[in-house]
Amino acid sequence: MADAPTGKVTFVGAGPGAADLLTLRAARVIAEADVVVWAASLVQAEVLDHAREDAEILDSATMSLEDVVAVYERALSQGLRVARIHSGDPSLWGGTQEQLDRCAELGIATEIVPGVSSFSAVAALAQRELTIPEVAQSVVLTRLGGGKTPMPPGEEVREFARHGTTMAVFLSAARSGQLVRELLEGGYPTGTPVVVAYQATWPEELVVKCTIGTLEETVKEHKLWKHTLFLVGPALDASGTRSHLYHPGHFHGYRKADPKARRALRSKGAST
Repeated sequence: MADAPTGKVTFVGAGPGAADLLTLRAARVIAEADVVVWAASLVQAEVLDHAREDAEILDSATMSLEDVVAVYERALSQGLRVARIHSGDPSLWGGTQEQLDRCAELGIATEIVPGVSSFSAVAALAQRELTIPEVAQSVVLTRLGGGKTPMPPGEEVREFARHGTTMAVFLSAARSGQLVRELLEGGYPTGTPVVVAYQATWPEELVVKCTIGTLEETVKEHKLWKHTLFLVGPALDASGTRSHLYHPGHFHGYRKADPKARRALRSKGAST
């Protein structure tokens, strides 16, 4: 006796925009899908070039959560493979978990294919490493409070800013004045470098550098209010530092340390 149809929903990270930033796994999942649900306003249409000609294509911009779950119910009953395409990486601000929870209730199999986050793409466009030795060794991913989704206590931008490390601030361009105030209240100097990126990796992308002191006027000058990411922190213009990983005084399983260089590192209190 043949098994009953089971179906499957795969949540696919489409990356920040450019169709060639899809992973190979993501392209394969899209190519095998019977139904593709995608966010047309956030994902480039070229991504659909991977879909089969006979695949059903649905734009999630016109659908509520209930509408999408109805597709998953149909997939379960008919044994369909669904590719649910999200912009960026599904683990960040994608509304993914609520869909995974509904799928678990339905009993349909799920999979997540990670994608390139926009903060990684913006760092690449700016040609900056976000974790610079002796400057910043952490990256905070956050957004302003006061929007559609309230922030939990202690997660305000000003609280994270107190660390003085690298921050990637999403979903906040429409309130750039508030963002500046909270960054300064948290302790960043006015001259702290900022990278402002609009539609990163899309044909119309805009990437500009400024400081916290000029952030608000930069946003207003370019009339930005959505699809904009801010990278903030001293690592964005730091230089003259060196990673211990590739220092001749550092050793690991594949490389021996130079004794003199190792003593020099130890004199600075470094672990070699």
